[in-house]
Amino acid sequence: MLHTLLVGLGRSGRELHLPVLRRLRQDAGAGGDNTVAGSVFAAAPPVGFDLAPLPAGQATPGLVTVGTLAEARARLDPRTTVVHLCTPPGHRAEVLRDLAELGFTQFLVEKPLGVDSEAVAETRAVRDAYGLRLAVVAPWLHSTLTARLSETVRSGRLGALRRVTVRQHKPRLRRSLSTPSHPTAFDVELPHSVGVALRLAGGGTVTDAAWSDAICGDRVVPRMGTAELTLAHDAGATTRIVSDLVSPVRERSMVLDFDAGRAIGHYPVSGEDNFAHLRVTPIGLPEEYEIFQDDALDACLLDTYRGFAARTDFTADFELQAQVVRVLESAKQHAAAAEPDAAPTTAGPAAHERPTAAGEQVTSTKNGSIHVG
Repeated sequence: MLHTLLVGLGRSGRELHLPVLRRLRQDAGAGGDNTVAGSVFAAAPPVGFDLAPLPAGQATPGLVTVGTLAEARARLDPRTTVVHLCTPPGHRAEVLRDLAELGFTQFLVEKPLGVDSEAVAETRAVRDAYGLRLAVVAPWLHSTLTARLSETVRSGRLGALRRVTVRQHKPRLRRSLSTPSHPTAFDVELPHSVGVALRLAGGGTVTDAAWSDAICGDRVVPRMGTAELTLAHDAGATTRIVSDLVSPVRERSMVLDFDAGRAIGHYPVSGEDNFAHLRVTPIGLPEEYEIFQDDALDACLLDTYRGFAARTDFTADFELQAQVVRVLESAKQHAAAAEPDAAPTTAGPAAHERPTAAGEQVTSTKNGSIHVG
């Protein structure tokens, strides 16, 4: 059975990971649907550590907090512990190395994997140097809705996939103004949808991108208002993703246009309502409409713990998330180049290819494209 160490007790660690872990343990103890989880999770409560000192007297039910990583190591056996790395993405490799030096080897890292390809390379180097097993939090890739959209593409019943349109809107202005934790709006919602787009339509190249500031009166948070990108997939489809973090409404939708129909999916927008919607409209045939539960983060954490218990190889998932970072990095380059008074650059934008198979090499061309072979 596996123990839990939460490193980073901000919103991701305290408000997302911890409640899911508590729910999965409760379901297992009650003999619910997740009966297998009973053999995955240890009964002991998670241990939590934050890089910033916690306020005096602040306690979280179901969490044992410690003041140092060394204290966490004294409480836990690294061989049977999963470390949830929920710190901001800017300095993950340093924290990962500190934990690896203490003997921890199994990690679940919050998205995005890094702020750029250099950060990902540093994380990969630490992983390889210490022989770590590293998974990335990717709820949309564990989502029931994503699985059904993937099956619609795979089956070919609507013909070839031609276009993917994603809208990721959420009211987030208060957080952006008070606790900046992401460098740009590309780092908040888009890591979810870019991964799904790559899984559905394969690799491709960013052809256009833009961002805007979050503005409230005379207060401005640069590049944290909106983010949008266009990805031209090698197989012929096009993905367009638009995210608005100052929106007054919530929306997480994905529209797939095929030669012979359309599929419209809506992901749950918050933990208050965990239902997804899927509407499939084949040309000339009756429309199909489903509403179903879709606890994507629950599924992501449970699948990952099962993977650690079964000694699953997470390398392919890591490389897919590394490619997500390269797409977002390319989008940031496009957006920066489009800003007024942007300095000219001779470097082409980074691009993205399909997930690499074992033994394949990734190379860059002069125009900035990424090729695998």
